[in-house]
Amino acid sequence: MNLPANTEWVENFTYDAIALGQSARLLRTVTLGDIQAFAAVSGDTNPAHLNAEYANDTLFHGVIAHGMWGGALISALLGTHFPGPGTIYLEQVLHFTKPVRIGDTLTVTATVTSKDDARKQVELDCQVTNQKGVRVLHGTARVLAPTQMVRLPKISAPQIQLFDPEARFKELLSLGDGMPAVRCAVVHPCDIDSLRGAMDSARHGLILPVLVGPEARMRQLAEEGGIDLAGVEIVAVPHSHAAAEKAAELAASGDVEMLMKGSLHTDELIHAVLARPELRTGRRMSHVFRFDVPLYPKPLLITDAAHNIHPTLLEKVDIIQNAIDFA
Repeated sequence: MNLPANTEWVENFTYDAIALGQSARLLRTVTLGDIQAFAAVSGDTNPAHLNAEYANDTLFHGVIAHGMWGGALISALLGTHFPGPGTIYLEQVLHFTKPVRIGDTLTVTATVTSKDDARKQVELDCQVTNQKGVRVLHGTARVLAPTQMVRLPKISAPQIQLFDPEARFKELLSLGDGMPAVRCAVVHPCDIDSLRGAMDSARHGLILPVLVGPEARMRQLAEEGGIDLAGVEIVAVPHSHAAAEKAAELAASGDVEMLMKGSLHTDELIHAVLARPELRTGRRMSHVFRFDVPLYPKPLLITDAAHNIHPTLLEKVDIIQNAIDFA
């Protein structure tokens, strides 16, 4: 007996309607999304399931599904179809015999092997095979079968939107592959996050950092955070205001091609930049936020939410064009 396709109702089998040897089955094809969703829900982030590079060097030579994902399919068969709603799980024994891989189509079969009339309990043999007929999982289940007939509208499974911020971040970093690192003045990186961010950018080959700020403070932070500053160019200045002015000077002279804001206030840096005519263009300077939004498949750019608070119509033209060029 196969699960009915596209039915609008779910019905169960009561204890009295269940016969020895009676069976049911369902089919399910494993996707990467299934594995990721199971990891998210269960918290089982074993790299054998999620890290292809690691998994290729294991006994299984590739990413495999969680063993209990197959167990969950048995639960789905018992709870939603045979015996169905009203079934109470009492015991499950599982033996894992072969790995399950992305793209495998599994057939889950449950067959009644015994009934306990006094307790209304049913024991079922559970078999899970792949598309080649190879058994990947087997065991026995003992359940308390329903005693009353149930017929309910079928509940559609919730749709899960997977969001992997690390994957999107790696995609962003990959845009710099093959491009030369840019000399970048990092302005007053005097907290651990801004200093580490700058050095991480350097480690990924995106920038050649020039740290502009109080040298003693930056070196102290590096020591406390385990950040290696060996070979990094440092321009020593006493405070944030001086750092902003010096960084703008370096940019105006062409000594650096980019400015990265550290732990100083944005207004302080922008004021120093605007004071340099060499850094001005024919357009209004504007700000662009880059967001990764879970329910939106592409990066989302928002402008201008920080620099131009009440722009005129002509200034809005510049703001929009800046965002287009940035994208």
